[in-house]
Amino acid sequence: MFHLNERNRMKEEFDLSVTTYGRVKDKQFDVVLLPWGATEPHNLHLPYLTDCILAHAVALDVAERVSKEYGVHCMVMPPMNMGAQNPGQRTLPFCIHARYETQKAILNDIVSSLYAQGFRRLLIVNGHGGNVFKPMIRDLSIDYPDFIIASSEWWKMADAKDFFEELGEHADELETSVMMYYHPEWVHMDEAGEGKGNSFALKAMREGKVWIPRDWNEVTKDTGIGNPMKSSSEKGRRFVEAVVCEYVEFLQAFAKVNESASLYEKKERNITIELDKKI
Repeated sequence: MFHLNERNRMKEEFDLSVTTYGRVKDKQFDVVLLPWGATEPHNLHLPYLTDCILAHAVALDVAERVSKEYGVHCMVMPPMNMGAQNPGQRTLPFCIHARYETQKAILNDIVSSLYAQGFRRLLIVNGHGGNVFKPMIRDLSIDYPDFIIASSEWWKMADAKDFFEELGEHADELETSVMMYYHPEWVHMDEAGEGKGNSFALKAMREGKVWIPRDWNEVTKDTGIGNPMKSSSEKGRRFVEAVVCEYVEFLQAFAKVNESASLYEKKERNITIELDKKI
């Protein structure tokens, strides 16, 4: 789906977008990684498919690293670009809103196909904050009780406050820095807007105690929320390194899980028997 730079060329064996049937048909894969993003503007300086590009790139780094360090084999699926959008975003040119039912149908078809092929572990690497997979996975766990499906948001795998000066929500310093690291040729900082965002006027909504979808046209003028001006490739590199480390540690354990019961701690009941002491 994306052009191969030299860094990604080394990861072809993990990337279903570019690998071949001849290279995968006789291999065993422990976990399937499913990057999921959206099709939406990212301020004025980042690609529409930023959420897909970054989730896919992170997943490839994870697959390569966990294979080298632990011998765990992952296949990275092509990134899904059907994301859920807020009111206001849908009116922007070429911004595509995928309804919950659409996303659920896509995920169900992916899971049913993988299940028929014998795969039993799937990790969604989500790149879009508007995507919510928990209810879908709850339903799928009933239909496929022996298929363990997990979901993650890649930017939450490390504490962003340790790496960036001005955190935002959309096309901010974090996303811009990570895109600078992976694809600097697709970042146009000379065109970037300020990324100023407006908060809700009502206190409970501002504090997140009450929720409604935000009207993007009221929230931001350039579609961004968060100042991208302090972004750098080096910040992106350091953050990605931390994110990948967290994923690798998770996957080396997740790959050993064969049933959901083994995901839980087993605490033995400590029973203390007091014996009568006779003096």
